[in-house]
Amino acid sequence: MASSLTKDSATPAPEKTFLGHPIGLATLFMTEMWERFSYYGMRALLVLYLVSGGADAATGSQGGGLGYTAAISTAIYSVYVALVYLMAMPGGWFGDRVWGARKTVAIAGSVIMVGHVALALPGQISFFVGLLLVAAGSGLLKANISTMVGHLYKGVDDPRRDSGFTLFYIGINVGAFAAPLVIGTIGETVNWHIGFLLAAVGMGIGLLVFLLAGRTLDPKSSQVPNPLTPAERKAVIVKGLAVAAVVAVFYTAVTMAGMFTIKWALYPITIAGLIIPVAVLVRIKRDKDLTPGEQGKMSAYIWFFVAAAVFWMIYDQGGSTLSLFGDKNSERSLFGWEVPTVIFQSLNPLFVVALAPIFATVWVLLARRNREPSTIVKFSVALAIVGASFFVFAIPLSQTAGNDTKVTMWWLVLIFLMHTVAELCLSPVGLSVTTKMAPQKYSSQMMGVWFLAVTAGDCITGLLGLAEVKMNGVGVILFQAAAAALAGLAIYMYRKKVDALVEGTK
Repeated sequence: MASSLTKDSATPAPEKTFLGHPIGLATLFMTEMWERFSYYGMRALLVLYLVSGGADAATGSQGGGLGYTAAISTAIYSVYVALVYLMAMPGGWFGDRVWGARKTVAIAGSVIMVGHVALALPGQISFFVGLLLVAAGSGLLKANISTMVGHLYKGVDDPRRDSGFTLFYIGINVGAFAAPLVIGTIGETVNWHIGFLLAAVGMGIGLLVFLLAGRTLDPKSSQVPNPLTPAERKAVIVKGLAVAAVVAVFYTAVTMAGMFTIKWALYPITIAGLIIPVAVLVRIKRDKDLTPGEQGKMSAYIWFFVAAAVFWMIYDQGGSTLSLFGDKNSERSLFGWEVPTVIFQSLNPLFVVALAPIFATVWVLLARRNREPSTIVKFSVALAIVGASFFVFAIPLSQTAGNDTKVTMWWLVLIFLMHTVAELCLSPVGLSVTTKMAPQKYSSQMMGVWFLAVTAGDCITGLLGLAEVKMNGVGVILFQAAAAALAGLAIYMYRKKVDALVEGTK
């Protein structure tokens, strides 16, 4: 009996799993799902809250907002989204050199939650402080939580790795789908600030799961891969304080002179959001350590980057220009129920979940027949479709221009469907090609570079809004549609040259 007990006690306990994957995936799945729930819920409300109480708010809509014009509201929204993706690069740096991925995600979740609480408080100061905190926290978290998913698997050859990231991606879309239905609907129809507070609760649940189940994560997630030396840490602190002092002195002077407006805060961020991506690409391209082959791939990658920026410029207006149009100019009655405007923000994640398996199957079937389109062709198709979506958008816009006519909401459903089809042609492919074309020296940083394409695209929209351009004007919409279509045609015409530079990368 003693011998049997000894033998049994020496047998290792079976590994706990989540759908056949390391149990830590469940922790990260839930954390990311709730973080996306808070992010997309607040984002669905953002533009509607900004125009509420002003001339551009829909007739009969809830008051109590900030009363900005549609153009400025679109600029604020675009700059906010741009900041989230811009912060992904320093977020990755903090994870690699200061706190480690696990601690960075915990801090990020706390910052996001506090930011949503600030949004829930009345007043413009607390609102914009909250917006900055949510943007900074989202960037920190976004850059590190995917890295932690990778830590769960034993190297890149683990057969469960790809399906693990697929499950993680499903968590993102579950959160994104549910957020407008819950946070958005309550915020739009009951009270804006209750909606923002629900976003804080969502992030709080995700943070609690992450902290309580932290033992399920891989120990590598707690390590700092490349910690700062004492000299580097001192230099970073000095530079950070110097920049903060300059900014504080500048804005104090502007405020004391009575010149401060929201544009003084938005213009520097918007311009930086355009300059930084260009500077990063130029720095990498000019690096003399790159081999001729890597130089060629970087030349090709710039084409993909520009194409992606044009794409996101249009795509991300789903939460601003399209949302405002839906609120003011769409007939949203469905079986006697007035569909809240925010519900349309759930269409994209719903379509992604429905269509992504179909696209994956189609690409595999075409590859077996050696007929799968190259990456550059997929990009050109994505630009053509997203451009076509704004040509379609121009039709209901022209019907409602200058009058109180309302059009069927199915125009919006069609446009969001087109956006999703275009996204599935570009976004997953872009992530893949970024990893394949990254120079060895910049293998970790290139994913952050890809996110900068979103920053650049949204900053273009932000500049248009700051210039008081009427973003829902028929001419502006047609111009953007034509720009996307021409960009798609241009890269398609040069596809053989770009494919040669890529050297067969699909």
